[in-house]
Amino acid sequence: MNSEIRSLEPKAVWNHFADLNAVPRPSKKEERVIQFMVDFGNKLNLNTSVDEVGNVIIRKPASKGMEDRKTVVMQSHLDMVHQKNSDTVFDFDKEGIKMYVDNDWVKAEGTTLGADNGLGVAAIMAVLSSTDIAHPPIEALFTIDEETGMTGAMGLKGGVLTGEILLNLDTEEDDEIGMGCAGGIDITATRTYTEEETPDNVTAYEISITGLQGGHSGMDIHKGLGNANKIMNRLLFDGFTNYGLRINEIDGGSLRNAIPRESFALITVDNVSKDAFLFEINEQITTIKTEFKTIETNLSIDVKEAQLPNKVIDLGVQEGFIKAVYTALNGVYRMSPDIEGLVETSNNIARIIAKDGEISIGCLTRSSSETNKMDLANSLRAAFELAGFTVEFSGAYPGWLPNLDSEIVNLASKLYEELHQEKPHVAACHAGLECGILGQNYPNMDMISFGPNIKGAHSPDERAQISSTKKFWNFLVQILKHIPIVG
Repeated sequence: MNSEIRSLEPKAVWNHFADLNAVPRPSKKEERVIQFMVDFGNKLNLNTSVDEVGNVIIRKPASKGMEDRKTVVMQSHLDMVHQKNSDTVFDFDKEGIKMYVDNDWVKAEGTTLGADNGLGVAAIMAVLSSTDIAHPPIEALFTIDEETGMTGAMGLKGGVLTGEILLNLDTEEDDEIGMGCAGGIDITATRTYTEEETPDNVTAYEISITGLQGGHSGMDIHKGLGNANKIMNRLLFDGFTNYGLRINEIDGGSLRNAIPRESFALITVDNVSKDAFLFEINEQITTIKTEFKTIETNLSIDVKEAQLPNKVIDLGVQEGFIKAVYTALNGVYRMSPDIEGLVETSNNIARIIAKDGEISIGCLTRSSSETNKMDLANSLRAAFELAGFTVEFSGAYPGWLPNLDSEIVNLASKLYEELHQEKPHVAACHAGLECGILGQNYPNMDMISFGPNIKGAHSPDERAQISSTKKFWNFLVQILKHIPIVG
């Protein structure tokens, strides 16, 4: 299967990508991929080091005739989002990604592909291992833990790098040159509850929401995609008042940076009301499917009778919990007043789990405005605290403010137009790139972000376009060839 991938053009990029995807590399468990990169650098006899947090830095001297050019930092992150379909049997800690070609796309079998940001890593590896590409002095920076906290970028100390220009290869539209991004903050609401005995004369039901697209909680948040946690909450709302509905367990979503695709709940309803409940919930299901019919064509919502649980959530807690989730904003909070079409501030209700006396709700709030990021975060905090939750803010990281006078932006834009006879889309994005964090310790570094077309990132529908990867590679090679002379 990987032999099919290895025959794709540009072969150097796809072969390195296949090698990389054979190495398990979940966020916060990057030991194996760090060693993989160290071995790669050492095999090439390049100056290779690992900093105190686990970032790998590989330095390569300039090619002949390029010694007087500015040093370039080429940067991508080593970790990948681990998501799989519920019916896919796969161990991310032990197995390499199973890839296949589908027309002009590379996909994975029921899991995320790891093109985010594996194709960026592979492209840097291709430059480092090349013998015929013109390039300036290079500092290749491979960061860790981008997807769940950006701790690699945060831990990189000032003075480690000497480059004046940074090429971040973590953008997912091949006609886009990124010059800014959103910051973010994790919001976690928790509370305990007393489990009560399941009432008498009730029937248990399992509710399953599956088949949603999911996707990137920044780049896709404006698309109106279904959020499994919000849909489940909608089905349960007013359930006690109408049918004596009690909740035993809810398990929805997974990672903060992925729009939740699935949610599962085990509930009970009064026997006297179960016919009315089934009629009403099926009416709701029809309504929801109609609302999403043009965008969530594979949405499935199933309700089936289940074994009666022994315990249910304390009723007062249940009602406050459901109302708090209904109140909490999910989606776009504010569009940018300065850049047309750009989401400024948003929230993703990413993870909800209620089980065994504990409830946890995990959100990721993003914004290119620090003040509006905290405004929305405090709004969510208020909603959850009113329902008796303890709310914690963590993992905050800054955005990347656009530099309208950037030399590398102007150079890349000119080269793109010469290559493709059209102007690129130069813009900020509503995603958490590492440039903003790196810029804190390297404020004078001139930065851009670009990459190939990658669709469905952070979901098992992730796919990378083959023709676009070739376009991206040619663009990267041209940028390296035209890096300005020092001074």
